[in-house]
Amino acid sequence: MTEAKSICNFSKSTKIEEWQIVNDEVMGGMSMSIIQINPEGNGVFSGHVSLDNNGGFCLVRHDLERIKVEGYSSFEIRMKGDGKKYQFRCKSSDQQRHSYIYPFISVKDWKIMTIPFKKMEPYFRGDSLKMPNYHGDFLAQIAILIGNNKEEDFKLELDYINIK
Repeated sequence: MTEAKSICNFSKSTKIEEWQIVNDEVMGGMSMSIIQINPEGNGVFSGHVSLDNNGGFCLVRHDLERIKVEGYSSFEIRMKGDGKKYQFRCKSSDQQRHSYIYPFISVKDWKIMTIPFKKMEPYFRGDSLKMPNYHGDFLAQIAILIGNNKEEDFKLELDYINIK
């Protein structure tokens, strides 16, 4: 069994500027979000999803030096949230246009969520692709998206993201 490998371990010394916000403003929307470190040292992705101007999503992503993940089979994320639906996403390379996604509902208490690679489905701009699910060979980007086709405030608190 392969030992867990840290992809991101949030702390007060985390370089939060390595995370990028991409909201629906890229297509004219009005949603707003932020990622920051709270006093406890956890990452907090929060904001407001707006449906104005055909908007409706907020996303935070972290580009990685492309790493081999063969020998691993899942992501492990410790988080707590607001009871809303999110997507965890990943890409195998920085040239890849589609993302592999896994939808989940956050819970209000700390929880460790395990996401098997084989359950992450390929999507491009909200459309399912007729391709195999994430095969877990390389990892170049991780992201979290909220876009539930409704106007809402959100808050998701993150402790760590590992592969195991």
